[in-house]
Amino acid sequence: MTPTLDVPSLDDRITGSLLGAAVGDALGGPVEGYAPEQIVERHGGRVTGIVGPWNGDEWRTARPVAPYHKGDGHVTDDTLMTHALVRVYGRVRGHLDAYAVADHLVPELMGSPVWIPELEAEALPLQRIFLAEKWIVARLHYGHVDPREAGSGNIVNCGAAMYMAPVGLVNAAHPEAAYAEALDVAGAHQSSYGREAAGVFAAAVAAACAPGATPSTVVGTALALAKDGTRSAIEAVAEVAAGHRDFESALTPLRRAVAPFDSVGPDYRSPSLGARRPSRLHAIEELPIALGMLLVGEGDYRRTVLGAVNYGRDCDSIATMAGAIVGALYGEAAVPADWAKRVAEASRLDLHAPARALAEVTREVFAEDTERRRAHASAFATLTSADR
Repeated sequence: MTPTLDVPSLDDRITGSLLGAAVGDALGGPVEGYAPEQIVERHGGRVTGIVGPWNGDEWRTARPVAPYHKGDGHVTDDTLMTHALVRVYGRVRGHLDAYAVADHLVPELMGSPVWIPELEAEALPLQRIFLAEKWIVARLHYGHVDPREAGSGNIVNCGAAMYMAPVGLVNAAHPEAAYAEALDVAGAHQSSYGREAAGVFAAAVAAACAPGATPSTVVGTALALAKDGTRSAIEAVAEVAAGHRDFESALTPLRRAVAPFDSVGPDYRSPSLGARRPSRLHAIEELPIALGMLLVGEGDYRRTVLGAVNYGRDCDSIATMAGAIVGALYGEAAVPADWAKRVAEASRLDLHAPARALAEVTREVFAEDTERRRAHASAFATLTSADR
């Protein structure tokens, strides 16, 4: 059943969303890239909590994961990028755009060392992030490309979408604004359906913050805003998810539903020749599946996120997105406290500090938006006074 918690405050929803995203990321990291059947074989059944590295003590050298310590409660680049974007909001203290990525996020990635759990060391985020995220630095810092167009030419994947929860939270309960802002921000990173997914995910998080929101209303908002293949993929997955209330029975049907829109193909580690290229017909796999698991799990954090984790493939990003939405819906209490504590301790990160910082910025942004709306209303009233 959907959690019956007290109506969470804005601050609680922001905390729940960022915490839920980080915990989902840490749960999914050690089984990322594998099929559900492989996960069952490796772990003797479905993953039900925090697990260790896929290759045990050989994680430092075992390919294809080495040298990253995935597992044992360590967050991945999804959380590192999310927290970096929160820090950018803290500096700008206003809405972000593609130029904010060039002026603030790129220097953050290149010059601000942070603790990297998977490297078990303090290092620059640039030393951990995937090539699709390094693209931002190459294009904006070295290439001096127009930030609004810098995402063109990058592989089309979930790289921009995975860290867009802060955009949805700053635009809490205003999904249309979150969608527009995320599209602008993501333009420096992605194009085509990768950029579209970033906008729709941010909108889903914003929609989850609305009082009275449910998993169904969140998915409905996503469908109302999504375009092209992204909309079709979410629609197909949501239709299938409606017939399941247990992720075990949903794993294969959900994969089958999203497969026609996923350009990667059946072998996640050996993408098809047409993979990750711009298209109006395709969608990233992660967002539709996250929304599908949200429906299957009826908004319960454990059921939703464990469904995302056991789906395999890019399951850390799927669980990040699903966890962020559930946390925005129901607040911190929705996220299992034992998991949150273990992830924070293992990752050596204060998972509450980014939420406090973002909540403060969100209130400032809302106050500024309100002043702008009042000024516009006053100007419009003056302009139309002669019509009376």
